[in-house]
Amino acid sequence: MIYELRRYTLHPGRRDTLIELFEREFVESQEAAGIGLAGHFRDLDAPDIFCWMRKFPDMEARRVALAAFYGGPVWKAHRTAANATMIDSDDVLLLHPVPTGLAAGDSSTFPADDPFPGTAFPLAGPAGLTGSGALPESGLPTSVYVATVHHVPEGVAGFPAFFAERVSPALAGAGMPPIACFETEHAVNTYPALPVRTGENVFVWFARFEREEDAGKAHEALEMEAALLEGQVAGAPQRFRLSPAARSALR
Repeated sequence: MIYELRRYTLHPGRRDTLIELFEREFVESQEAAGIGLAGHFRDLDAPDIFCWMRKFPDMEARRVALAAFYGGPVWKAHRTAANATMIDSDDVLLLHPVPTGLAAGDSSTFPADDPFPGTAFPLAGPAGLTGSGALPESGLPTSVYVATVHHVPEGVAGFPAFFAERVSPALAGAGMPPIACFETEHAVNTYPALPVRTGENVFVWFARFEREEDAGKAHEALEMEAALLEGQVAGAPQRFRLSPAARSALR
């Protein structure tokens, strides 16, 4: 499975405009083209960042699906409006999943080969927010995902295994179990019209909290992670607190 982790820098005040357009026009249309939408989020610490993840069975399927969507009628009809909200859309990590190292049930029920398999989206509009798919009055899930991006130097071998064996169990014991882990996919970009970041090797892991205030209590776990990873990673990690949008598959 191939994932893209995409972070868009938007013009000030335009994030809700893009999310509304995305949820109205780009959810079902991407899925119809063969693109799996794992989740889309507001960054709680960066009001002009829109973050989202999508996935493909392999790189050739990625090429076919992206060509179908970006060459199709929905994108052509709405690309001008979407692009008008954006300053930069090239911050894209191409990734593939790796095991978390935790036994099934210790962190989540997500399989290692596709850690975010869900593709159920609440329907657009109030009529869709009923029954088991009902949302809070705000229209937004209360959960928060914390994504951590580590840069792994070339000389450090076997980092995913080290994280799975040493770091992941310790994080779980501290109340912050990784629910999904990824590393850089170094395959050639099969759809060069959309750039991805190259020349770097990253390891990305996700944790999930039911509420924003719970995510704010993770300092002990993150301090422990920093100690365990000393000498294994280059520099401080990037860390994003992500709030799922109303129609995000990840909730």
